[in-house]
Amino acid sequence: MRSLSAKAICFIMMISLCCFSAGCDSRPDNVKTENNTEEDLVVVGFSQVGSESYWRNVNTESMKSVFTKENGYRLIFEDAQQKQTNQITAIRSFIQREVDYIVLAPVTETGWDTVLTEAKEAGIPVIIVDRKVDVSDDSLFTCWVGSDFELEGMLVCMWMSKFFDLKGIDPGDVHIADIQGTLGSSAQLGRTKGFDYMADLHGWDVVGYAEGEFTRSKGREAMSEILRKNDDVNVVYCENDSEALGAIEVLEAAGKKCGSDIAGGEVMIVCFDGISEEVRACVANGKISCIGECNPLHGPRVASIIRSLEAGDEPEKYQYVTEGIFSDTSEIEKVMISGQERTVTVIRQP
Repeated sequence: MRSLSAKAICFIMMISLCCFSAGCDSRPDNVKTENNTEEDLVVVGFSQVGSESYWRNVNTESMKSVFTKENGYRLIFEDAQQKQTNQITAIRSFIQREVDYIVLAPVTETGWDTVLTEAKEAGIPVIIVDRKVDVSDDSLFTCWVGSDFELEGMLVCMWMSKFFDLKGIDPGDVHIADIQGTLGSSAQLGRTKGFDYMADLHGWDVVGYAEGEFTRSKGREAMSEILRKNDDVNVVYCENDSEALGAIEVLEAAGKKCGSDIAGGEVMIVCFDGISEEVRACVANGKISCIGECNPLHGPRVASIIRSLEAGDEPEKYQYVTEGIFSDTSEIEKVMISGQERTVTVIRQP
């Protein structure tokens, strides 16, 4: 996994926490003491999806920075390398080691009933982060914290709709492709669902779908596949930052210019996360038109949940993070859909 510098982590946390409300207690400590012994520590087993994207790396660092001995924890971290079988093995290992809490960032939504039943029978609370799990009995996990991925997708599409209206672009002239994330993951399911609903609502011409697996390399492959079949594509909806960066490489290599002026022959790129400096630079220079924020700093949120459980309280079952939108234009200040309003933060070119 690529490590992040202290400067980068500081920058990311400052942007994500200052620009948008995290909606939770950001204090990381749970049972912080001056001289914690091993017996004093709360043991947390964390099964992470992997390190497929910059977002994932920052999410991991958020967990590791909170669950330290100084803060009263012992963290057992397992990288699943994007494989559910590895996560199931890790959870069973956590059960055998009698951890106090299990934190799971699941690869996909399904296939968890058996191993989570084992955790429940062992009396170990399970906290789900980021992606959700689809289980027959929701008592198999204590609570979930993360983003509303369908709403993210709908908000980005609403931004596009408002932009096209401002520019006088007919919906039938929008030829849009969706580079999807890892199929079956909550982020993919939600962002695709939001996209499908809004594309149908506005009458856009959806030219195709291709799986990008939330990685830059697969984003390149997906964009190449789309171009082979649909050279007239003028909008690309990428389900994360890494895919967008890969798509831009392919489009530019094909002699196409990435930008918001689709009537002038440019190809509009929209995506999600908004974490890396590289992708923010692409917004500033106009290559990416809009990003739906996805906040990765779940470490303090999970610590807050554990504090509640340690105090004997019952946390909310589903805890959604409030997020916004980043854009390359000041013409749209707010986006509202389903009664929810989000501020559009403009990233200007230096």
